[in-house]
Amino acid sequence: MYEFIRGKVDFVGPEYIVIENNGIGYQISTPNPFLFSKKQGGEVKIFTYHYVREDIMALYGFQSREEKMLFTKLLNVSGIGPKGALAILASGEPEQVVQAIDNEDEGFLVKFPGVGKKTARQMILDLKGKLQDVVPDFFPNLFSPERGELIVNHKNHDLEEAILALKALGYSEKEIKKITPELEKESLSTDQYIKVALQKLLR
Repeated sequence: MYEFIRGKVDFVGPEYIVIENNGIGYQISTPNPFLFSKKQGGEVKIFTYHYVREDIMALYGFQSREEKMLFTKLLNVSGIGPKGALAILASGEPEQVVQAIDNEDEGFLVKFPGVGKKTARQMILDLKGKLQDVVPDFFPNLFSPERGELIVNHKNHDLEEAILALKALGYSEKEIKKITPELEKESLSTDQYIKVALQKLLR
């Protein structure tokens, strides 16, 4: 229904962003909302997917058309809903996901929240050999954060926001607590914390 929305970033939270266009605020769930923090107040173009079910209507947003294409292909897999598809997009580079599917690497796929062996096998059956068109060279590198100096204050607001975003993606308290001590040694922005945390969770 909506191919994309161009507007001002009005709000950024752990689960979604709000894009204001002509006086209307569109609530849009994205893989990593805090990527838009630096653009708050500025104009962005976000590719959208309008999800409609009996009990829900929601907008999902992506930085590129290819990212949106991968999201829609994941939705077609039995056992994967919008939340699961967002977690997969946030957690690994699209290239890694496509490679894992083509290599039938169930061990990698089951690391995503909500993906068990049965769903991983279904992803491979449904998508193997069908995703080359959604892995362009210009996909943002999700795992190349700039490393900062050690921080002294562990009550880091950016880290707290990142943890909320990880919970929104479906990661458990236990999984997050396991990597938190490592994250506390970093001094990063919220979106960088999320990228580093997701990299650690996928090891």
